[in-house]
Amino acid sequence: MHCWRESGCAGLAEQPQVISGQVDSVQLNFFTTVTLLCSLSAVHAGSHDFKPIQALPQYAQECAACHVAYPPALLSADSWQRIVTGLSQHYGVDASLDAAQIDTIGRWLASEAGAYKKVQTSPPEDRISRSDWFVRKHRRVDPEIWRLASVKSPAQCTACHIQADQGRFDEHDLRTPAGMKKGFR
Repeated sequence: MHCWRESGCAGLAEQPQVISGQVDSVQLNFFTTVTLLCSLSAVHAGSHDFKPIQALPQYAQECAACHVAYPPALLSADSWQRIVTGLSQHYGVDASLDAAQIDTIGRWLASEAGAYKKVQTSPPEDRISRSDWFVRKHRRVDPEIWRLASVKSPAQCTACHIQADQGRFDEHDLRTPAGMKKGFR
């Protein structure tokens, strides 16, 4: 867990002052609340669990028909907006939806989008698999792994991440893709 001074919350609440052996209770309550909230945000920032707070069945139905329904927290609201408005040319496929579906899914993606440091910069072509954090996390994966028939591309998270369809990407909970030779990682 991060120290409250190391999180982005340092300076929001100073440590409570001791006045003649007693601590000001209002200041202590405020300090405790800010410290708890900052600790929770720091814990989530390093988490591998990106399950949306509120699931949207239409998103799963439309998007998971072709690929894993990526957790919205993996991209910024700006990236999701560009993706949703460009569905007629969705990475080489026409994935068009009607206006009402685009509005519903777009608003939901914006409300659940990532707002933390690692998604502040939109990746090239708004591809999760080209984001800095994705490339850093997968830098040791041999390029031949991405070409396996059971994997196909870096975008196929479920090939290795057992709970990717649930928004969980823990590197300690992986499967070995079919066809992977010994010695590859």
